[in-house]
Amino acid sequence: MDIWMLLKAAILGLLEGATEFLPISSTGHLIIAQDLMHYDSEAAKVFTIAIQLGAIFAVCWHYREKIFNVVKGLPTEASAQRFTINLMIAFIPAVVFGLLFHSFIKEYLFSPLTVAGALIVGGFIILLIERIKPAAHLHHVDDLRWTDALKLGLAQSIALFPGTSRSGATIMGGLMFGLSRTTATEFSFFLAIPTMTAAVAYDLYKNAGQLHTEDMGMIAVGFIMAFIAGLAAVRFLLRYVSSHSFVGFAWYRIVFGSLVLLYFLN
Repeated sequence: MDIWMLLKAAILGLLEGATEFLPISSTGHLIIAQDLMHYDSEAAKVFTIAIQLGAIFAVCWHYREKIFNVVKGLPTEASAQRFTINLMIAFIPAVVFGLLFHSFIKEYLFSPLTVAGALIVGGFIILLIERIKPAAHLHHVDDLRWTDALKLGLAQSIALFPGTSRSGATIMGGLMFGLSRTTATEFSFFLAIPTMTAAVAYDLYKNAGQLHTEDMGMIAVGFIMAFIAGLAAVRFLLRYVSSHSFVGFAWYRIVFGSLVLLYFLN
């Protein structure tokens, strides 16, 4: 295996893990990184899909105790059952809209310019939400009702538009629906587990012919790096939102989206 290719895998894995759970769009960062590295073939696209599993495992590892307790309590505990039902309800909109519009999005919307536009518009939306959001009245993920979960699932489905940011859409929706910053952030992490797992499984199934044995080394490196960076990003964001707003991320999106726009227009 070429050392330079392994280095590319490590860089992209770190980038995927670091940006997947922050409200700044991992898609936008990976598009420009792959272009700079001249790594944008069909095999490269499958690689970026596969390494998302590392980020998913990072969330599972961070919340392993919560996940274990929910699974153990499913047969008898009402709180575990409610939490699981809420995740299933929140997951449904992404499945429905994803199946309906997946091909259209891949063919017509998945381009650097649309991603850049979504980054910029999303940044201004975050600034607006931070100004108009209602006072929080839900302070723990176990306090959510099924109607709250459905609304969060609908918010997450907006992120089917490339560059929006799945975590950003879910968290901002949560703030508008009365969740505290920490609760909205945590629920976005939990919801990422079924949503990203399903999306990755579907994309890998559709692109199975692009996977080759010689790519396994790169995928393994990218997976490990995405896991490490994803775990760090999850822990960082939970600490950050306990005492900060999302305004900094909004301005980052606007500046980065503008740079992406200029880069691909030149």
